[in-house]
Amino acid sequence: MKDKLKEPIIQVENFVAQYGNARILDNVSFQVYEREVFVILGGSGCGKSTLLRHLIGLNKPFAGKILIDGNDIGSCDAATFHKTLRKIGVLFQSGALIGSMTIGENVALPIKAYSGLSDEAIETLVRMKLGMVGLADYMHHLPAEISGGMKKRAGLARALALNPKILFLDEPSAGLDPITSAEIDELILEINKRVGTTMVIVTHELASIFAIAQRVIMLDKRTKGIIAEGDPAELREQSKEPFVRHFFNRIAS
Repeated sequence: MKDKLKEPIIQVENFVAQYGNARILDNVSFQVYEREVFVILGGSGCGKSTLLRHLIGLNKPFAGKILIDGNDIGSCDAATFHKTLRKIGVLFQSGALIGSMTIGENVALPIKAYSGLSDEAIETLVRMKLGMVGLADYMHHLPAEISGGMKKRAGLARALALNPKILFLDEPSAGLDPITSAEIDELILEINKRVGTTMVIVTHELASIFAIAQRVIMLDKRTKGIIAEGDPAELREQSKEPFVRHFFNRIAS
């Protein structure tokens, strides 16, 4: 898989995450390649959310490096850091929409903050982004007026507002019924194929993992590191780690 893909757009090298004296992740290294759909998974408390927070720049590594498009976001200057963050979009688990603003206004927020475009151009761009996620007719609705799945779509439209090279998605299918979850999976694959956006997804939903993941890493709470990496279907059948096979086959340990 790797030799068919472009250069790595994310490089994590000997990464350590620690809060106070509590070490969460220790000596973690992996790469994500351009246009890849890459999934981070593992059991509860293994550090998935911690890793995501560091990847999107909310926390700095205790040790090691995280390079986004060649820039070390843990040690670069402020100008480089903010320039690098412009290359990413984030879909938070809840959607994180502002309840007092319409769906269109939510999507327009990052465009107004960073683009310098006219109001007319911003409205056109917002309509286009909402159209990408199937919400073209809901621009003037408030978040309270749409379903959970539509909120995820709206959050995805906002994450795509600045045409990011990398999209980070935190549990995109969490709390959704199976049909809506499958629709979100299809939308993720469609955007990846049509736009070429690199996708980094944190999830524990097995159906989604097998539907969308080109490659996964599995974090392990005991070792505080990566216990498995590769194609999820192959790991389900061939992994030598019992926990990995149990996870992918939904077998109680």
